[in-house]
Amino acid sequence: MATKKKAASKAPKSILTPRSLAFLEQYLNNASPTGFESKGQQLWLDQVKPYVDDHFVDPYGTSVAVINPGAKYKVVIEAHADEISWFVHYITKDGFIYVRRNGGSDHLIAPSKRVNIHTPKGIVKAVFGWPAIHVRNGKNDPVPSLENIFLDCGCTSDKEVADLGVHVGCVITYEDEFMVLNDRHFVGRALDNRIGGFMIAEVARLLKEERTKLPYGLYITNSVQEEVGLRGAEMIVERIRPDVAIVTDVTHDTQTPMMNKISNGDIACGKGPVLAYGPAVHNNVLKVILDAADKAKIPFQRSAVSRATGTDTDAFAYGAAGVPSALISLPLRYMHTTVESVHRQDVENVIRLIHASLKGIKAGQDWRYHK
Repeated sequence: MATKKKAASKAPKSILTPRSLAFLEQYLNNASPTGFESKGQQLWLDQVKPYVDDHFVDPYGTSVAVINPGAKYKVVIEAHADEISWFVHYITKDGFIYVRRNGGSDHLIAPSKRVNIHTPKGIVKAVFGWPAIHVRNGKNDPVPSLENIFLDCGCTSDKEVADLGVHVGCVITYEDEFMVLNDRHFVGRALDNRIGGFMIAEVARLLKEERTKLPYGLYITNSVQEEVGLRGAEMIVERIRPDVAIVTDVTHDTQTPMMNKISNGDIACGKGPVLAYGPAVHNNVLKVILDAADKAKIPFQRSAVSRATGTDTDAFAYGAAGVPSALISLPLRYMHTTVESVHRQDVENVIRLIHASLKGIKAGQDWRYHK
């Protein structure tokens, strides 16, 4: 007697289009250092404009695309646009360049990296130099620090450096670009958090394509200057003064070597979005997200964030007299390196979860714990 074969379980159909993926690569490869995000913000606006009714940009560059701009009740979905970088800080007489952080740049990964120095004359190529292994004393090898990492742009004097257009204050970014590992891991610099900007743009696309009529105004917000203290979010929350906010950022995958799960939790790429618990996270907003995940059968993980989330969630939660806010995080490996890595399925599930959560919010919804 012939036996019936059990149907293999299928992964959900991908929601990412070829146009979306082309934008993702272009957006990640573009440099958007903190305080200098405008080119990336223009790319993002050009992508999202077809899906929204209006947009505006604040004086420091935070970009907001709006659906139903005339609605009184306002909902925000938010990510941040800036990437960590360096500043030219000091140029020696013999043409070497010392640097200062712009955001949480990691000095330990700098030696041997190629960089772009952004100058009024255009990009100047340089490298972070380091003494060769042959000439170092193995017992007392120097450890990279802000006092000893330096850039070499092929010059022999400070005048030659100046002639290239390089001056103190020029911003410096790594030149590493986007790639895909094993057909399912997106890798590159600045996924923290331009992948978030990509995801909220995709939510706008889905809403447009399915012709969803939202009962409130939706403010799709791509904030600047998160990496130096949530500054863009602090400004834009006062301008929008929303009734509720859902923020997305990245969080640490803890499955790789040298990660401590006792300190950092048990989070894995490929197992779904991460929902945060903590004082800044409004429990009633979180419940809407949990219900949406359950209804849409979207896998998720949990994290405890204690005093602060360390994301723009804090700026929204404690700004504009208090905005009920929640955080949906994307698991990411190797944060603040040039090989930040996320799982494609997690990216899609964050998009799905934000999209589903928006449908669970009602116009005029009262988020108070008690009345």
